[in-house]
Amino acid sequence: MMEEKILQKKKNGMAMLLLFIILYVAAIVAIIGGIVINVKGDRALISGTSLIVIGIVYAVFGWIPFCGLHVLKPQEAAVLTLFGKYIGSLKGDGFYCVNPFCSMVNPAAETKLNQSGDVKPNAAKLFQIGGVGSANLNVNAGSVDKKISLKIMTLNNNRQKINDCLGNPVEIGIAVMWRVVDTAKAVFNVDNYKEYLSLQCDSALRNVVRIYPYDATENVDTTGDGQADDGSLRGSSEIVAERIRQEIQDKVAEAGLEIIEARITYLAYAPEIAAVMLQRQQASAIIDARKLIVDGAVGMVEMALKRLSENEVVELDDERKAAMVSNLLVVLCGNKDAQPIVNSGSLY
Repeated sequence: MMEEKILQKKKNGMAMLLLFIILYVAAIVAIIGGIVINVKGDRALISGTSLIVIGIVYAVFGWIPFCGLHVLKPQEAAVLTLFGKYIGSLKGDGFYCVNPFCSMVNPAAETKLNQSGDVKPNAAKLFQIGGVGSANLNVNAGSVDKKISLKIMTLNNNRQKINDCLGNPVEIGIAVMWRVVDTAKAVFNVDNYKEYLSLQCDSALRNVVRIYPYDATENVDTTGDGQADDGSLRGSSEIVAERIRQEIQDKVAEAGLEIIEARITYLAYAPEIAAVMLQRQQASAIIDARKLIVDGAVGMVEMALKRLSENEVVELDDERKAAMVSNLLVVLCGNKDAQPIVNSGSLY
């Protein structure tokens, strides 16, 4: 595997720039001086023709050292190769001078994802090549900056339609915060580290979502320990997001990337079953509410019968206790307010 090598011997770019300019001026002066010597015919330590040749040669090839001048902004890096061989990476903001025959390498420079850091004002025209279910990939038709950004960026892939562990289609979207930590691995270990990250995010999202139900469900094991738990996509979003982050990190570690955080940005049932699942949730809520009402009513009836018996307010046989329990349950569990009826006759 490729290991990152930071270039330590970096010449001062500003000093080298001044030197190259001085040499260029000297070449121009040599050309002019050679012409003057040839015109006047004066004898000198070096002939005018020699000065002219030296000046012209440097004027023609003197631009080459300027190709070795590179400016890096904060949180930028440059991977350099010399005739196909990796020689090291430049890191740290500044003005540097390296071998002019070195070239910057960044295979993901033209790839534009749906993320922060890839949107630039007044950029050249972009040609979109993305599709449904993947990040929007674009190719820049203008000049390409081969520097690698070391900043924290946020990737927002398109929403995915995935079946949960119960087979229900769910639409889910995530935002992944990431950055490059090893420039050599990012450039040389994978073909395009941005596309690789996007694909691994989609893969990890599908793998994790298929383990969980949308809502908490009985007899479902989401942790893999063989014990049923109450894990769900909606109720355990923090745990699900951390699990997604860890799975993405395991897959992109060899690409020199660090996944800082993953967050669920959108979660809902797929449109084709959303209405049915909403009715199901409403029915479950009604059943749970009714269960609480019945439990409370039974408790109140038990308390009433117990208090009447302890205080000897009235003695009721089994038939009248059953009638009383029935009436109390109807009153306590009914949807409408009870209408009092006064019995002026005898209980018997």
